[in-house]
Amino acid sequence: MFLSLKNIPKVSWSAEKPLNFKPRLSTFLFLCFGLTLFGLGEGLLLVSLTGASPWSVLAQGISLHIDLSIGVITFFVSSFVLFLWFFLDQKLGIGTIMNIIIIAIMIDVSIFYIETPENYVSKIIMAVIAVLIVGLGSGFYLIANLGPGPRDGLMVGVQIKTNFPIALVRAFLEITVVAIGWYLGGIVGIGTLLFAFGVGPAVALGLFIVGKVFN
Repeated sequence: MFLSLKNIPKVSWSAEKPLNFKPRLSTFLFLCFGLTLFGLGEGLLLVSLTGASPWSVLAQGISLHIDLSIGVITFFVSSFVLFLWFFLDQKLGIGTIMNIIIIAIMIDVSIFYIETPENYVSKIIMAVIAVLIVGLGSGFYLIANLGPGPRDGLMVGVQIKTNFPIALVRAFLEITVVAIGWYLGGIVGIGTLLFAFGVGPAVALGLFIVGKVFN
């Protein structure tokens, strides 16, 4: 049922204009809640030591060569991606800025305060839960409608400039960053595959749940 979802639901607290820098308080709070969940999910996937999302693999790989935390590196990588927007004619919203800040913070909070499970099965379960949390967080974040995340804006901008299919552009970006991250020492494993194949359905489920609960 949720897999057939084609549009992002609109609820009472959804912003009417995505590039609004003065949203209603309720919209802003739900945005931040969604991004907090998203960052928590990303962090849990890293903590599981089963692999990570492509961009987190990149941040993890860089962190092995620079004396900075994965969260801080995620912040700088996201900021660099946002800088590329200016060459791609993309416009940001307050959701774009909060995406960079909150997700980076939550990744470090998760890594610092949550322990890795001892047995492999528990690690896999944590990885699955992490992907589901990312999906639910995405549901709140996308329905808030306050601007795309840096990576989504990069994807859209590159697609417009090249006129290549969106799926090809996204795949190229994800494969490129995960390859660089893996080369630098980032962990690529079953968790990475769970994220790659599971995040789409998880986001659809998140959108469905949030849309139904607040409809």
